[in-house]
Amino acid sequence: MATRGRQPGVIRTALGPDDMDREQREHYQVVIEAKDMAGQRGGLTGTTVVNITLTDVNDNPPHFTQTIYQFRVPESSKSGTPVGRIQATDRDIGKNAEMYFTIVSGDGMDMFEISTDKDTQEGVITVSKPLDYEKKPSYTVEIQVQNTQVDPRFITAGSKDMATVRIGVEDVDEPPLFDKASYLMEVKEDAEVGVAVGSVSAMDPDGARSMVKYSIDRRTDMDRLFNVHPGNGSVFLLRSLDREETAWHNISVIATEFNNPRQSSHVPVFIRLLDINDNAPTFATVYETFVCERTKAGQRIQTVSAVDADEPSTGHKFFFSLAAEGTHRSNFTVRDNGDNTASILTRRASYSRLHQSVYLVPVVITDGDYPMQSSTGTLTVRVCTCDHEGNMELCNPEALSSSPGLSTGALIAILLCAIILLMIVVLFTALKRQRKQEPLIISKEDVRDNVVSYNDEGGGEEDTQAFDIGALRHPDAAAALEDSAKQRRDIIPTDTLLYPPHRRPTPTASGLIMPPVSLASRDNGDVREFINQRVLENDCNPTAPPYDSLATYAYEGAGSVAESLSSLGSASSEAEQDYHYLSDWGPRFRKLADLYGAEDSDFS
Repeated sequence: MATRGRQPGVIRTALGPDDMDREQREHYQVVIEAKDMAGQRGGLTGTTVVNITLTDVNDNPPHFTQTIYQFRVPESSKSGTPVGRIQATDRDIGKNAEMYFTIVSGDGMDMFEISTDKDTQEGVITVSKPLDYEKKPSYTVEIQVQNTQVDPRFITAGSKDMATVRIGVEDVDEPPLFDKASYLMEVKEDAEVGVAVGSVSAMDPDGARSMVKYSIDRRTDMDRLFNVHPGNGSVFLLRSLDREETAWHNISVIATEFNNPRQSSHVPVFIRLLDINDNAPTFATVYETFVCERTKAGQRIQTVSAVDADEPSTGHKFFFSLAAEGTHRSNFTVRDNGDNTASILTRRASYSRLHQSVYLVPVVITDGDYPMQSSTGTLTVRVCTCDHEGNMELCNPEALSSSPGLSTGALIAILLCAIILLMIVVLFTALKRQRKQEPLIISKEDVRDNVVSYNDEGGGEEDTQAFDIGALRHPDAAAALEDSAKQRRDIIPTDTLLYPPHRRPTPTASGLIMPPVSLASRDNGDVREFINQRVLENDCNPTAPPYDSLATYAYEGAGSVAESLSSLGSASSEAEQDYHYLSDWGPRFRKLADLYGAEDSDFS
């Protein structure tokens, strides 16, 4: 296979390219021997092994594994749905084995397409257009495969292969099919109930040709203006229509198979109402104008226009004239401008605001359609005083140019608010009078300057720790008593603030201050001073229990050497008490002072 050349040794092929095929044998191993002395006898030799690998060339075209392929696909398959895969082989390797597939002929060239899977080098057939079993149940295509890279040296041997693919379409139960994608219908707005507007048509595309019934999607016809015949698809009116209210109606009609109610389809239906001349023209707005007292005859004071809810096919054409009832006695005239407007002109030279301040001019407006419609509009003209340039200076109170004021509605609202406020004030005053309390004491002898309540009810003796009524009524005196309570009790108090104004002690001739209360027992001076201090504190205490409460004293027993400290058991008698000081307590204690004063006089 190889011969040795001179230095350096070169290995050459001994066979031609047709005799060497990588696909049959890829690797070769040869032994090389080297001899010295030019190969003469007695020379030394050496050998080595050389491994030879044949590289691949693109000398083999791809071939399909079979010549005919058959597939089936449902007619409901969407675009891009895979139909099947076809395979081809190539004895080459690497890039020389890469291939691509194409559809070269057949009746399904427009319905299907093929692509190459880069990983598996397979041809993938997919749906490119919607299929219809009823139109064509099967397709046949010719598919070609060839290498992506072709070697020109081997192009004569061929680089492609062909295969036939047959695709059958499977029948699927399909919903009814309308003969149009949408419907446009027209009807006059004065059409009577039950008049047919138009019709729709649908059929079952399947071979069974199931019957179809029609209905209206009520979500698109909430007012139930239309209905459809379930058998023939005729759309008719259920209610009267008005183009000026709604000019277009959009509904949806449903077609459903009798045999399979789940199979249904929708189609939009657009219904346009045709206009008829059923509306009279009117003024475009409410017209109010003025005329100067010193005006000229033929003076234009206002230009009016009209509107019409109808829409004639030739456009609007309005005619203006003065109403017949106001022609003879009218002070104004109407001139039709011919452009759907009219001018209001004065008929005489002067007007008097005092004689007549407001004129009502009736204007007849007629349209040019059939049947002819007309209406009468009223123009209000007020007489005003103007300057020499025609500018308004003075008008009656109702004139348009009068100073801005409150409208009637605003005045009524203000009046209602005032009435409501007045009612609230009266009600509040009445409630306040009802809540006014009567005097606690009504008496001819009640000459005090304050009111003392004797009807305060408490919880009895157990509730004396909860609150102090005297402290609540006389907080200032309670505070003074609290300060006095802080004084030392082992020292005779000298502060005259401990005495109330009517019990203030008076100095004697010797200069000593004697308390107003005297005790019968004078044996123990310390005890007497202590008791006097307690009695004074009690008399001056404004927080004493109410006069209607009962003070409870614990029984201390009998036979004590120190005798009882209770005022009930003291040795003093009522005859020794001086009650003239009660007269200094004011008019509230006048009865008590008279009573005890009389008793003192009796004892004396």
